[in-house]
Amino acid sequence: MIEIEEGGIASTVQDQGRFGHYHIGMPPSGAMDGYAHEIANYLVGNDADDATIEMTYQGITATFREDAVIAITGADMSPSLNGDPIDTWATVAVEAGDELELAFSTGGSRAYLAVAGGIDVPEVMGSRSTYTLVGIGGHEGRGLEAGDELPIGDAADGSNDLVGTRLDDEYVPDYADEDTVRVVLGLTDYRLTDEAKETLCDAEWTVSPEADRVGYRLEGPDLEFKEREQPFGAGTDPSNVVDLGYPIGSIQVPQSPIVLMQDAVTGGGYSTVGTVISVDRGLLAQRQTHKSVYFEAVDVEDAIAARKESNERLETIRSEIEGED
Repeated sequence: MIEIEEGGIASTVQDQGRFGHYHIGMPPSGAMDGYAHEIANYLVGNDADDATIEMTYQGITATFREDAVIAITGADMSPSLNGDPIDTWATVAVEAGDELELAFSTGGSRAYLAVAGGIDVPEVMGSRSTYTLVGIGGHEGRGLEAGDELPIGDAADGSNDLVGTRLDDEYVPDYADEDTVRVVLGLTDYRLTDEAKETLCDAEWTVSPEADRVGYRLEGPDLEFKEREQPFGAGTDPSNVVDLGYPIGSIQVPQSPIVLMQDAVTGGGYSTVGTVISVDRGLLAQRQTHKSVYFEAVDVEDAIAARKESNERLETIRSEIEGED
C-alpha cells in the first residue's frame, strides 16, 4: 500500500490507455509520455501496460506501508527517499515506512513512478487509466490527494534482483533539447493557404498555459484559410467544418494550433490540418509551458518507420534490463 501525503499538482494513475471505445466518444487516456511510462515498468519487472503514477510539474509525497521496488522516469523532480536523493531511470528498493518525496520539475513536465506489481486499482473498460473529465478509472476517477491509499499488485518473480539497475545514458531523453515534433499533414489542410501551411512548419510556436491532458494550445502566428462559402451545417468561422473525427495527436487550427492529447474529445467542427506522429507525442507532452515547439512535416511511411524504430528501441531496452542476450 502507498499512502499519499501530498498529491502534487496533477498526479493520476495511468497505464497505456483504454482502447476500442473511440467510436462512442471515449478517448484512450493513458500515459502522456509512453516511452517514460514503459521504461519505468521495465525497470521494476512489470509489463509495459501496468499502471504507474503520472505526475505533472510537481510530484507526490507518499509513504510506503510495505516493502517495494520502484523506478522513477521522465521529468527530473529531484526524488528523495527519507530525505536522501535517489537516482531516476534506475531501480530502487524501499522499505515499509519509507517516505518518498518529489519536488518541482527542473526539466520536462511529467514523471512516472512505477512499483513492482503495478498500481492495483480496478480496471474500467479494460484499463486502469484515469479519465478525470468523466471521473472514471484510476483512483476514484480523479487526481491524487492527501489521504489516498493505493494498493500495489503482486510483483513478478525476480523484481528484487533488478535493484541497482540503471538505464544506459544513451536511452535517457534530454528534455531540454528542442527537437522538432514530426507531423503528417492531411485531413483538411487543403483549407489553409499555401503560406499558412509553410508557416505551420516554419514558425516558432510556444506552449501556452492552456496545455493539459486534453490538448496543447500553442501560441504563435495566426494561420490564414482560403476564402470559401461555408457549407451548410458548418459554423461561420473559416476554421469551421461540418464535423469530423479527431485522431489523438491531431492539430486543430481555430487560429493557432491545438494538438489534441490523450484525454481529447473525439470529434467536432474545427479544421484538422495534420497529426503529430505517435512516437513524438511524448516529446510534446514533456515540453514545458512557454517552451518552443517546431513542427516538421513527414509522410505516413516516415511515421511508420519511426514507430518501428521506437518499438525496436524499447525491446532492446527491455532485453538489456532483463539481462537477455
